[in-house]
Amino acid sequence: MTESPVRTTKPRQVRPATEGWTQKKDAEGRPLLQFASPKRGKPPVHLADFTPEQRVEKVKELGLPGFRAKQLEKHYFQHWTHDPADMTDLPAEGREEFVHGMLPALLTEVRRLETDRGDTIKFLWKLHDGALVESVLMRYPGRITLCVSSQAGCGMNCPFCATGQAGLTRNMSAAEIVEQVVRANRLIADGGLGGKKKDDHSAERVSNIVFMGMGEPLANYARVMQAVRVMTDKQHGLGMSARGVTVSTVGLVPAITKLAAEDIPVTFALSLHAPDDKLRDELIPVNSRWKVDEALDAARAYFDKTGRRVSIEYALIKDMNDHGWRADLLAEKLNARGRGWVHVNPIPLNPTPGSIWTASEVPVQNEFVRRLNDAGIPTTLRDTRGKEIDGACGQLVATEEDEAVAAVTPLED
Repeated sequence: MTESPVRTTKPRQVRPATEGWTQKKDAEGRPLLQFASPKRGKPPVHLADFTPEQRVEKVKELGLPGFRAKQLEKHYFQHWTHDPADMTDLPAEGREEFVHGMLPALLTEVRRLETDRGDTIKFLWKLHDGALVESVLMRYPGRITLCVSSQAGCGMNCPFCATGQAGLTRNMSAAEIVEQVVRANRLIADGGLGGKKKDDHSAERVSNIVFMGMGEPLANYARVMQAVRVMTDKQHGLGMSARGVTVSTVGLVPAITKLAAEDIPVTFALSLHAPDDKLRDELIPVNSRWKVDEALDAARAYFDKTGRRVSIEYALIKDMNDHGWRADLLAEKLNARGRGWVHVNPIPLNPTPGSIWTASEVPVQNEFVRRLNDAGIPTTLRDTRGKEIDGACGQLVATEEDEAVAAVTPLED
Protein backbone atom coordinates (compact mmCIF):
# COMPACT_ATOMS: atom_id res chain seq x y z
CA MET A 1 0.00 0.00 0.00
CA THR A 2 1.44 3.35 -1.04
CA GLU A 3 1.45 6.08 1.60
CA SER A 4 -0.05 9.41 0.64
CA PRO A 5 2.50 12.21 0.41
CA VAL A 6 2.55 14.52 3.41
CA ARG A 7 1.19 17.92 2.52
CA THR A 8 2.88 20.91 4.04
CA THR A 9 1.41 24.38 4.07
CA LYS A 10 3.91 27.06 3.20
CA PRO A 11 3.72 29.98 5.64
CA ARG A 12 1.99 32.94 4.04
CA GLN A 13 4.36 35.85 3.46
CA VAL A 14 2.87 39.29 3.09
CA ARG A 15 5.23 41.92 1.75
CA PRO A 16 5.13 45.46 3.10
CA ALA A 17 3.18 47.81 0.86
CA THR A 18 1.60 51.15 1.58
CA GLU A 19 -2.17 51.33 1.62
CA GLY A 20 -4.12 54.58 1.58
CA TRP A 21 -1.04 56.81 1.40
CA THR A 22 2.03 57.29 -0.79
CA GLN A 23 5.44 56.65 0.73
CA LYS A 24 7.94 59.41 0.07
CA LYS A 25 10.83 58.24 -2.12
CA ASP A 26 14.18 59.75 -3.06
CA ALA A 27 15.39 60.35 -6.63
CA GLU A 28 16.53 56.71 -6.88
CA GLY A 29 13.17 55.32 -5.76
CA ARG A 30 14.23 54.37 -2.23
CA PRO A 31 12.14 55.32 0.84
CA LEU A 32 13.14 58.84 1.83
CA LEU A 33 14.93 59.25 5.16
CA GLN A 34 14.90 62.67 6.87
CA PHE A 35 17.69 63.06 9.40
CA ALA A 36 17.94 66.86 9.34
CA SER A 37 15.13 68.92 10.84
CA PRO A 38 13.38 71.24 8.35
CA LYS A 39 14.15 74.89 9.11
CA ARG A 40 11.35 76.59 11.00
CA GLY A 41 11.18 79.31 13.63
CA LYS A 42 12.95 78.17 16.79
CA PRO A 43 10.86 77.74 19.96
CA PRO A 44 11.46 80.28 22.74
CA VAL A 45 14.45 79.48 24.94
CA HIS A 46 13.35 78.06 28.29
CA LEU A 47 14.84 77.22 31.68
CA ALA A 48 14.98 73.52 30.73
CA ASP A 49 17.12 74.27 27.66
CA PHE A 50 19.96 75.53 29.90
CA THR A 51 22.43 73.69 32.08
CA PRO A 52 22.27 74.67 35.80
CA GLU A 53 25.29 76.90 35.34
CA GLN A 54 23.77 78.62 32.31
CA ARG A 55 20.56 79.27 34.27
CA VAL A 56 22.48 81.17 36.92
CA GLU A 57 24.27 83.24 34.28
CA LYS A 58 21.00 83.99 32.50
CA VAL A 59 19.36 85.16 35.73
CA LYS A 60 22.34 87.43 36.44
CA GLU A 61 22.09 88.86 32.92
CA LEU A 62 18.52 89.85 33.81
CA GLY A 63 19.85 91.80 36.79
CA LEU A 64 18.84 89.35 39.53
CA PRO A 65 21.01 87.40 41.99
CA GLY A 66 21.97 83.93 40.83
CA PHE A 67 20.09 82.11 43.60
CA ARG A 68 16.81 83.07 41.92
CA ALA A 69 17.56 80.34 39.38
CA LYS A 70 17.34 77.71 42.13
CA GLN A 71 14.00 79.11 43.28
CA LEU A 72 12.66 78.98 39.75
CA GLU A 73 13.88 75.39 39.34
CA LYS A 74 12.01 74.38 42.47
CA HIS A 75 8.74 75.89 41.30
CA TYR A 76 8.96 74.36 37.83
CA PHE A 77 10.54 70.95 38.45
CA GLN A 78 9.09 70.18 41.91
CA HIS A 79 5.77 72.01 41.98
CA TRP A 80 5.17 71.83 38.21
CA THR A 81 4.01 75.40 37.86
CA HIS A 82 4.94 78.33 35.64
CA ASP A 83 2.36 80.68 37.12
CA PRO A 84 4.03 83.76 38.67
CA ALA A 85 1.16 83.99 41.20
CA ASP A 86 2.43 80.72 42.77
CA MET A 87 5.96 82.09 43.23
CA THR A 88 5.57 84.41 46.22
CA ASP A 89 9.19 83.93 47.25
CA LEU A 90 10.22 85.95 44.18
CA PRO A 91 10.17 89.78 44.38
CA ALA A 92 6.74 91.09 43.36
CA GLU A 93 8.27 93.85 41.25
CA GLY A 94 9.18 92.43 37.82
CA ARG A 95 8.10 88.90 38.83
CA GLU A 96 5.78 88.32 35.87
CA GLU A 97 8.31 89.51 33.31
CA PHE A 98 11.06 87.40 34.90
CA VAL A 99 8.97 84.21 35.10
CA HIS A 100 7.50 84.56 31.61
CA GLY A 101 10.97 85.27 30.25
CA MET A 102 12.51 82.16 31.84
CA LEU A 103 9.44 79.91 31.52
CA PRO A 104 7.81 80.90 28.22
CA ALA A 105 4.69 79.00 27.12
CA LEU A 106 5.70 76.00 25.01
CA LEU A 107 2.70 73.67 24.74
CA THR A 108 -0.94 74.54 24.20
CA GLU A 109 -3.34 71.71 24.98
CA VAL A 110 -5.65 71.24 22.00
CA ARG A 111 -7.56 68.19 23.13
CA ARG A 112 -7.46 65.34 25.61
CA LEU A 113 -8.80 61.81 25.11
CA GLU A 114 -9.26 59.28 27.91
CA THR A 115 -10.06 55.60 28.15
CA ASP A 116 -13.25 54.67 29.98
CA ARG A 117 -11.42 53.98 33.25
CA GLY A 118 -9.43 57.19 32.99
CA ASP A 119 -6.11 55.39 33.48
CA THR A 120 -4.81 56.29 30.00
CA ILE A 121 -4.90 59.84 28.65
CA LYS A 122 -3.70 61.06 25.25
CA PHE A 123 -2.81 64.75 24.90
CA LEU A 124 -2.65 66.67 21.65
CA TRP A 125 -0.34 69.67 21.98
CA LYS A 126 0.19 72.65 19.67
CA LEU A 127 3.70 74.07 19.64
CA HIS A 128 4.54 77.78 19.19
CA ASP A 129 4.69 77.44 15.38
CA GLY A 130 1.50 75.42 15.05
CA ALA A 131 3.23 72.02 14.82
CA LEU A 132 1.25 69.26 16.55
CA VAL A 133 2.57 66.50 18.82
CA GLU A 134 1.03 63.94 21.14
CA SER A 135 1.94 62.31 24.42
CA VAL A 136 0.24 59.48 26.31
CA LEU A 137 -0.05 59.17 30.10
CA MET A 138 -0.67 55.69 31.54
CA ARG A 139 -1.25 54.47 35.09
CA TYR A 140 -0.09 50.95 35.91
CA PRO A 141 -0.03 49.25 39.31
CA GLY A 142 2.86 50.87 41.16
CA ARG A 143 3.99 53.26 38.42
CA ILE A 144 2.88 56.05 36.10
CA THR A 145 4.38 56.09 32.60
CA LEU A 146 4.45 58.93 30.10
CA CYS A 147 5.13 58.26 26.43
CA VAL A 148 6.76 61.46 25.14
CA SER A 149 7.36 62.82 21.67
CA SER A 150 10.80 64.05 20.64
CA GLN A 151 9.94 65.31 17.14
CA ALA A 152 6.87 66.69 15.44
CA GLY A 153 6.30 63.87 12.97
CA CYS A 154 9.12 61.47 12.05
CA GLY A 155 11.55 61.15 9.17
CA MET A 156 12.17 57.41 9.35
CA ASN A 157 9.30 56.62 6.93
CA CYS A 158 8.36 53.21 8.38
CA PRO A 159 5.24 52.13 6.43
CA PHE A 160 3.41 50.49 9.35
CA CYS A 161 3.65 53.55 11.64
CA ALA A 162 1.15 56.41 11.42
CA THR A 163 3.74 58.91 12.65
CA GLY A 164 6.20 57.84 9.97
CA GLN A 165 3.56 58.31 7.28
CA ALA A 166 3.29 61.99 8.24
CA GLY A 167 6.97 62.82 7.62
CA LEU A 168 9.15 65.09 9.76
CA THR A 169 7.91 68.58 10.60
CA ARG A 170 10.76 69.51 12.96
CA ASN A 171 12.81 68.54 15.98
CA MET A 172 11.44 69.46 19.38
CA SER A 173 13.53 71.46 21.83
CA ALA A 174 14.70 69.91 25.09
CA ALA A 175 12.27 72.11 27.00
CA GLU A 176 9.34 71.11 24.78
CA ILE A 177 10.14 67.48 25.62
CA VAL A 178 10.46 68.19 29.35
CA GLU A 179 7.30 70.30 29.39
CA GLN A 180 5.27 67.20 28.47
CA VAL A 181 6.39 65.64 31.78
CA VAL A 182 5.75 68.80 33.80
CA ARG A 183 2.25 69.17 32.38
CA ALA A 184 1.50 65.50 33.08
CA ASN A 185 2.71 65.86 36.67
CA ARG A 186 0.51 68.93 37.12
CA LEU A 187 -2.52 67.01 35.89
CA ILE A 188 -1.77 64.10 38.24
CA ALA A 189 -1.31 66.48 41.20
CA ASP A 190 -4.70 68.01 40.40
CA GLY A 191 -6.34 64.55 40.49
CA GLY A 192 -6.78 64.26 36.73
CA LEU A 193 -5.52 60.67 36.32
CA GLY A 194 -8.00 58.10 37.57
CA GLY A 195 -7.73 54.41 38.28
CA LYS A 196 -5.43 54.27 41.34
CA LYS A 197 -6.06 51.19 43.50
CA LYS A 198 -6.29 51.46 47.29
CA ASP A 199 -3.18 49.31 47.82
CA ASP A 200 -1.10 51.34 45.34
CA HIS A 201 1.24 53.50 47.43
CA SER A 202 3.38 54.77 44.55
CA ALA A 203 4.13 58.47 44.22
CA GLU A 204 1.58 60.56 42.37
CA ARG A 205 3.86 61.76 39.60
CA VAL A 206 5.38 60.36 36.43
CA SER A 207 7.86 57.64 37.39
CA ASN A 208 8.68 56.22 33.96
CA ILE A 209 9.39 57.91 30.63
CA VAL A 210 9.38 56.12 27.28
CA PHE A 211 10.65 57.98 24.23
CA MET A 212 8.19 56.11 22.04
CA GLY A 213 5.89 58.94 21.03
CA MET A 214 6.29 60.87 17.80
CA GLY A 215 9.77 60.96 16.32
CA GLU A 216 13.05 59.07 16.22
CA PRO A 217 14.77 60.17 19.46
CA LEU A 218 18.32 59.54 18.30
CA ALA A 219 17.76 61.71 15.21
CA ASN A 220 17.27 64.62 17.64
CA TYR A 221 20.18 63.51 19.78
CA ALA A 222 21.47 66.66 21.50
CA ARG A 223 18.03 67.90 22.56
CA VAL A 224 16.87 64.48 23.72
CA MET A 225 19.99 64.08 25.84
CA GLN A 226 19.54 67.53 27.39
CA ALA A 227 15.94 66.55 28.22
CA VAL A 228 17.14 63.27 29.77
CA ARG A 229 19.69 65.14 31.89
CA VAL A 230 16.96 67.46 33.16
CA MET A 231 14.66 64.52 33.88
CA THR A 232 17.30 62.69 35.91
CA ASP A 233 19.00 65.63 37.68
CA LYS A 234 18.31 65.22 41.42
CA GLN A 235 19.32 68.78 42.37
CA HIS A 236 18.34 70.94 39.41
CA GLY A 237 15.75 68.88 37.52
CA LEU A 238 12.86 66.45 37.84
CA GLY A 239 14.90 64.00 39.95
CA MET A 240 13.76 60.86 38.13
CA SER A 241 15.65 57.58 38.07
CA ALA A 242 17.62 57.08 34.85
CA ARG A 243 16.53 53.44 34.96
CA GLY A 244 12.96 54.64 34.58
CA VAL A 245 13.75 56.42 31.31
CA THR A 246 13.64 54.37 28.10
CA VAL A 247 15.20 55.73 24.91
CA SER A 248 14.21 53.85 21.76
CA THR A 249 15.52 53.87 18.20
CA VAL A 250 14.90 52.11 14.91
CA GLY A 251 18.64 51.53 14.67
CA LEU A 252 20.80 54.64 14.19
CA VAL A 253 24.00 52.78 14.99
CA PRO A 254 26.47 55.70 15.45
CA ALA A 255 24.02 57.38 17.84
CA ILE A 256 23.60 54.14 19.82
CA THR A 257 27.37 54.06 20.30
CA LYS A 258 27.28 57.71 21.39
CA LEU A 259 24.44 57.00 23.84
CA ALA A 260 26.44 54.19 25.46
CA ALA A 261 29.24 56.67 26.24
CA GLU A 262 26.93 59.21 27.96
CA ASP A 263 27.30 57.64 31.41
CA ILE A 264 23.54 57.96 31.99
CA PRO A 265 22.16 54.44 32.60
CA VAL A 266 18.87 54.84 30.74
CA THR A 267 17.07 51.77 29.44
CA PHE A 268 17.80 51.30 25.76
CA ALA A 269 15.23 49.84 23.36
CA LEU A 270 15.87 48.76 19.77
CA SER A 271 12.79 48.66 17.53
CA LEU A 272 13.80 45.67 15.40
CA HIS A 273 10.53 44.24 13.96
CA ALA A 274 12.36 41.72 11.71
CA PRO A 275 15.51 39.61 12.23
CA ASP A 276 16.30 39.31 8.50
CA ASP A 277 17.57 42.14 6.32
CA LYS A 278 15.36 41.28 3.36
CA LEU A 279 12.16 42.07 5.27
CA ARG A 280 13.61 44.75 7.56
CA ASP A 281 14.86 46.76 4.56
CA GLU A 282 11.19 47.18 3.62
CA LEU A 283 9.72 47.56 7.12
CA ILE A 284 12.40 49.87 8.54
CA PRO A 285 13.96 51.96 5.73
CA VAL A 286 16.93 52.97 7.90
CA ASN A 287 18.01 49.31 7.63
CA SER A 288 19.40 50.30 4.23
CA ARG A 289 22.06 52.25 6.18
CA TRP A 290 22.69 49.95 9.15
CA LYS A 291 21.76 46.27 8.86
CA VAL A 292 20.25 43.96 11.50
CA ASP A 293 23.60 42.59 12.67
CA GLU A 294 25.11 46.07 12.96
CA ALA A 295 22.17 47.26 15.07
CA LEU A 296 22.34 44.18 17.30
CA ASP A 297 26.11 44.54 17.71
CA ALA A 298 25.59 48.16 18.82
CA ALA A 299 22.83 47.06 21.22
CA ARG A 300 25.11 44.41 22.75
CA ALA A 301 27.89 47.01 23.07
CA TYR A 302 25.42 49.24 24.94
CA PHE A 303 24.90 46.44 27.46
CA ASP A 304 28.66 45.85 27.76
CA LYS A 305 29.28 49.54 28.43
CA THR A 306 26.38 50.24 30.82
CA GLY A 307 25.39 46.88 32.29
CA ARG A 308 21.78 47.78 31.44
CA ARG A 309 19.75 45.03 29.79
CA VAL A 310 18.55 45.98 26.31
CA SER A 311 14.92 45.73 25.17
CA ILE A 312 14.10 44.50 21.68
CA GLU A 313 10.75 45.86 20.45
CA TYR A 314 8.98 43.70 17.86
CA ALA A 315 5.55 44.60 16.39
CA LEU A 316 3.83 41.35 15.43
CA ILE A 317 2.15 41.83 12.02
CA LYS A 318 -0.08 39.09 10.67
CA ASP A 319 1.62 36.93 8.01
CA MET A 320 4.43 39.44 7.59
CA ASN A 321 6.99 39.06 10.40
CA ASP A 322 5.31 36.65 12.84
CA HIS A 323 6.52 33.34 11.38
CA GLY A 324 7.99 30.73 13.70
CA TRP A 325 11.22 30.61 11.72
CA ARG A 326 11.69 34.35 12.32
CA ALA A 327 11.34 33.81 16.07
CA ASP A 328 14.00 31.09 15.78
CA LEU A 329 16.28 33.34 13.73
CA LEU A 330 15.87 36.20 16.22
CA ALA A 331 16.74 33.87 19.11
CA GLU A 332 19.75 32.58 17.21
CA LYS A 333 21.08 36.07 16.53
CA LEU A 334 20.55 37.23 20.13
CA ASN A 335 22.09 34.10 21.68
CA ALA A 336 25.09 34.39 19.35
CA ARG A 337 25.88 37.61 21.22
CA GLY A 338 25.70 36.00 24.66
CA ARG A 339 23.11 35.40 27.36
CA GLY A 340 21.46 37.66 29.89
CA TRP A 341 21.89 40.92 27.98
CA VAL A 342 18.52 41.28 26.30
CA HIS A 343 14.76 41.08 26.76
CA VAL A 344 12.27 40.86 23.88
CA ASN A 345 8.96 42.76 23.91
CA PRO A 346 6.68 41.56 21.11
CA ILE A 347 3.60 43.76 20.73
CA PRO A 348 0.58 43.04 18.53
CA LEU A 349 0.48 45.63 15.75
CA ASN A 350 -1.76 48.58 16.45
CA PRO A 351 -3.63 49.25 13.19
CA THR A 352 -3.41 52.70 11.64
CA PRO A 353 -5.96 54.47 9.42
CA GLY A 354 -5.85 53.30 5.81
CA SER A 355 -3.69 50.24 6.52
CA ILE A 356 -4.69 46.69 5.61
CA TRP A 357 -2.15 45.28 8.06
CA THR A 358 -3.32 43.91 11.38
CA ALA A 359 -2.04 42.18 14.50
CA SER A 360 -1.02 38.55 14.49
CA GLU A 361 -3.62 36.06 15.70
CA VAL A 362 -3.36 35.11 19.37
CA PRO A 363 -2.13 31.51 18.78
CA VAL A 364 0.59 32.87 16.47
CA GLN A 365 1.60 35.47 19.06
CA ASN A 366 1.81 32.79 21.74
CA GLU A 367 3.89 30.50 19.51
CA PHE A 368 6.32 33.34 18.70
CA VAL A 369 6.76 34.08 22.40
CA ARG A 370 7.09 30.38 23.26
CA ARG A 371 9.89 29.82 20.76
CA LEU A 372 11.91 32.73 22.10
CA ASN A 373 11.42 31.72 25.73
CA ASP A 374 12.31 28.10 24.94
CA ALA A 375 15.52 29.35 23.35
CA GLY A 376 16.41 31.08 26.63
CA ILE A 377 15.47 34.61 25.56
CA PRO A 378 13.31 36.34 28.21
CA THR A 379 10.23 37.45 26.30
CA THR A 380 7.08 39.27 27.43
CA LEU A 381 4.11 40.15 25.24
CA ARG A 382 3.53 43.90 25.72
CA ASP A 383 0.31 45.53 26.85
CA THR A 384 -1.38 47.56 24.10
CA ARG A 385 -2.57 50.52 26.14
CA GLY A 386 -4.49 53.34 24.50
CA LYS A 387 -5.51 51.54 21.31
CA GLU A 388 -9.13 52.70 21.58
CA ILE A 389 -8.01 56.36 21.61
CA ASP A 390 -5.34 55.86 18.91
CA GLY A 391 -2.73 56.34 21.61
CA ALA A 392 -0.87 53.05 21.32
CA CYS A 393 2.56 52.45 19.76
CA GLY A 394 2.65 53.49 16.10
CA GLN A 395 -0.72 55.26 16.21
CA LEU A 396 0.34 58.78 17.15
CA VAL A 397 -0.43 61.16 14.30
CA ALA A 398 -2.25 64.48 13.94
CA THR A 399 -5.44 63.83 11.97
CA GLU A 400 -7.32 66.32 9.79
CA GLU A 401 -9.80 66.69 12.66
CA ASP A 402 -6.93 67.43 15.07
CA GLU A 403 -5.57 70.06 12.72
CA ALA A 404 -8.99 71.69 12.39
CA VAL A 405 -9.40 71.91 16.17
CA ALA A 406 -5.82 73.16 16.59
CA ALA A 407 -6.36 75.88 14.01
CA VAL A 408 -8.99 77.56 16.20
CA THR A 409 -7.18 76.95 19.51
CA PRO A 410 -5.30 80.08 20.61
CA LEU A 411 -1.75 79.63 21.87
CA GLU A 412 -1.33 79.82 25.63
CA ASP A 413 0.34 82.93 27.02
